[in-house]
Amino acid sequence: METIVLDIGETLVRDDRHWASWANWLGVPPHTLSALVGAAVAQGREATDALRVLRPDMDVEEAYRARVAAGRGEHLDESDLYQDVRPALGELRAAGIRVVVAGNGTVRAGELLRGLDLPADLVVTSDEWGARKPDPEFFARLAEVAGAPPESTLYVGDHPAEDLFPAAAAGMRTAHLRRGPYGHWWAEHPDVVETADFRIDALTELVGLVGSAVRDAPDASPGEEDKVVRRGGLRSVR
Repeated sequence: METIVLDIGETLVRDDRHWASWANWLGVPPHTLSALVGAAVAQGREATDALRVLRPDMDVEEAYRARVAAGRGEHLDESDLYQDVRPALGELRAAGIRVVVAGNGTVRAGELLRGLDLPADLVVTSDEWGARKPDPEFFARLAEVAGAPPESTLYVGDHPAEDLFPAAAAGMRTAHLRRGPYGHWWAEHPDVVETADFRIDALTELVGLVGSAVRDAPDASPGEEDKVVRRGGLRSVR
C-alpha cells in the first residue's frame, strides 16, 4: 500500500458541532435534530433530510449562505478532531505512506482543515474539486492526486454509499470505519462486510493493516470480478 486516503466527516472530524450549530440556527433542541439525523441514517437517506423534516421548504445551500452572512458559518478547531487522528496520520507518514485527506465539504471546510496543519500530504474537499462523492468524477480526481495506482491506494471512510462502494468501483482498496451514525448502523450489513477489504474501529489500526496488506498481496492484479461493487439495498444509502 502506497497511499491512504481518508474521508473527512465522522472519519477525521466529529460532526457534533456541525449539527448543534444547525439546531441553534433552526431554534430546536440539539437532541431533536440528532434524533432526526439518526432516523435518516437508519432509513438509508441523506443526513440533511433531517433539516427538511423540520423545514420542508428549506434550501440547505441557501440556508448555509444565510448563516455565513449572519456570522454563524462553519468553525473547526482541534477539539473537533477524533483523538486518534494525529497519532494515526503521523505514524502512516513515518512509515513512508502518502496521506491524503479528501471528502465532501465546502471550500471553507478545506481552508479550516489545512489551518489545523494535519500530518497529511494533501487536504482537499469536494467543493474545491467541483465534484461530490459518490460521483465517479470525485474518485477520478482522487486517482490523479493519489500518487499511486488504484490497487495500491486505500480509501478509508464511514459511509458505505459515499466512501466504500464508489472507492471499490474505482478499483481502490477500502477500509470501512465503524464510526459515526453511518459507520455504526451499517457496519454489519452484508454488502459492507463483503465489499470492504478491511473493517476497522480506529484509525490507529491502519499502520498494522498496511503492513499486512503488503505481506499478503498476491503477485497478480485483482480480477475485474473482485472490483465489482455489491448490489444490495445498501447501495441506496447516501
